[in-house]
Amino acid sequence: MWSQQNYSLNNKENKSDDRTLGMTSAISAAPPKEIDLVRTKELELALIPFDVFETKEELDHRLFILGKLYTLVKEWIKDLSIKNNMPESIAESVGGKVYTFGSYRLGVHNKGADIDALCVAPKHISRYDFFHSFYELLKKQPEVTELRAVEEAFVPVIKMNFDGIEIDMLFARLLQKEIPDSMDLRDDNLLKNLDQKCVRSLNGCRVTDEILRLVPNIDNFRLTLRAIKLWAKKHGIYSNVLGYLGGVSWAMLVARTCQLYPNAAPATLVYKFFLIFSKWQWPQPVLLTQPANVSLGFSTWDPRVNVQDRYHLMPIITPAYPQQNSTFNVSQSTRAIMMEEFKLGLQITDDIMLGKTLWDKLFEPPQFFMKYKHFIVLIVGSAAANDHLEWTGLVESKIRFLIQTLERNEAITLAHINPECFSMPESQRDPKSLCSMWFIGLEFKEKKGLNIDLTRDIQQFTETVNKSALSIQMYKATMNLEARHVRRRELHQYLPPGVIKRERKSSITSNKNGTQPNPELRKRPSTEPADDLAANKKSRLSGDVNSFDDSSNNSLNGDDSCSSTGADTTASSSTSPLKIPTMPKVPPTGTQEAVCT
Repeated sequence: MWSQQNYSLNNKENKSDDRTLGMTSAISAAPPKEIDLVRTKELELALIPFDVFETKEELDHRLFILGKLYTLVKEWIKDLSIKNNMPESIAESVGGKVYTFGSYRLGVHNKGADIDALCVAPKHISRYDFFHSFYELLKKQPEVTELRAVEEAFVPVIKMNFDGIEIDMLFARLLQKEIPDSMDLRDDNLLKNLDQKCVRSLNGCRVTDEILRLVPNIDNFRLTLRAIKLWAKKHGIYSNVLGYLGGVSWAMLVARTCQLYPNAAPATLVYKFFLIFSKWQWPQPVLLTQPANVSLGFSTWDPRVNVQDRYHLMPIITPAYPQQNSTFNVSQSTRAIMMEEFKLGLQITDDIMLGKTLWDKLFEPPQFFMKYKHFIVLIVGSAAANDHLEWTGLVESKIRFLIQTLERNEAITLAHINPECFSMPESQRDPKSLCSMWFIGLEFKEKKGLNIDLTRDIQQFTETVNKSALSIQMYKATMNLEARHVRRRELHQYLPPGVIKRERKSSITSNKNGTQPNPELRKRPSTEPADDLAANKKSRLSGDVNSFDDSSNNSLNGDDSCSSTGADTTASSSTSPLKIPTMPKVPPTGTQEAVCT
């Protein structure tokens, strides 16, 4: 945990370090003022209720588990070496090692977080061995549960729960006879003649180590990153797979802020983070260091050479070779949403630094469901728990393609996907099935008599999901995917009561107190036609014609009736239809998925 004493010690070290970290020199090397240290202590206290810090006992338990895993790896490599006719005296010394990366390696993991680990083996141990003989060894361990191998993934991984700790374990085979405990994975020469999967697996560790090397003060970096990660999660913009930013991207943005203000206290760094990136001129890339001039044949991010790199909207480039853009999933909508949140974050932290409000304000979740009047609800269903885990994972990995497709619809100005996955209430589903839901808030262009036909958009999305499921032989007859158009007033049928109540209460309080930060940033062009009594009927993305009418007056004043009951659930007709035909259920060998039931 951060302390003023730690800051003083680190600051003395930094004063003697004349390195220029990053692509440019620092904006300011000024030391913190007393008020900055006070605000930092307030920040640390504000983070405690969110369980972002682990106790010493919990940290020790993680170290114990990693030690057991390391021992398993060493024993497995030794035994396998002997089976491959290697003399036992040599097998004893070939080594093998477990490295960590991600949030645990950065020192910013929260309570209950998983551990990203990498098994590094010598050249006579193959990936096949890892996913078979080592997998079988893990099966025999009484502490290991929920064991599953994802061998065909872009980055192959074994997932497990090891004595209460979730672990994602990758594998890399180096062209070395031995793997000594002192091996430094930052050496670029280790990548020579490796296959792409090994390079990708090594990339997590290499990038994490480079980030830690490139920040001027690790303690300040860690507390700042804890705050920014919590803020991003609370504000629904923490998800690489859905087109927002993942953990490594947030870490690099915070690291760049630390480089520009090397002696600033964490509270100041949080404020400067929002100041910098609310004004950043995307697609200008964020770089922590000059890209290495290494010629080992691996593709690197370079828009001068690679045409596809020129279309990346929010490039944040990893500092280790081969340099990659960690944010290639970002779309026009997700970038616009994140930029709005950066600006709101700047206003809130400006008030915090001036003593006008508290840090708790920064971590208040936004009013997603009060912000939009119309939603697409994606409902993913299956019969068995294991099937449901795989099926929802596949659908989630494809949602960004639906967002990009919706963005290309000339009538839609924004498609806002909420990263939180909700469970469908039992009253709305078969109690024997499992159903998960994602919500996409929609904004439309101002146009009278607007007609929106999403038939092709939804068909394209479902076909993409179906083909993927069939190609990896995941599809089962009990799996289904459904899309519905839902108005804000109908959300109570899908969401836990506390979600709607919380947002309505928050919006009413903000308007009464006049504390809503920059309401101009919350305004959206109104595209809904005049009130219609028939608009209280349930709408679905089916063959029926659906009205976009909404009788609410203001999405932020709490007047919208989200708790209405007894509504007719038939589709209504209107001059502003939303059209999508019911799609047939696909047999296991087909190419289309069930969409509407």
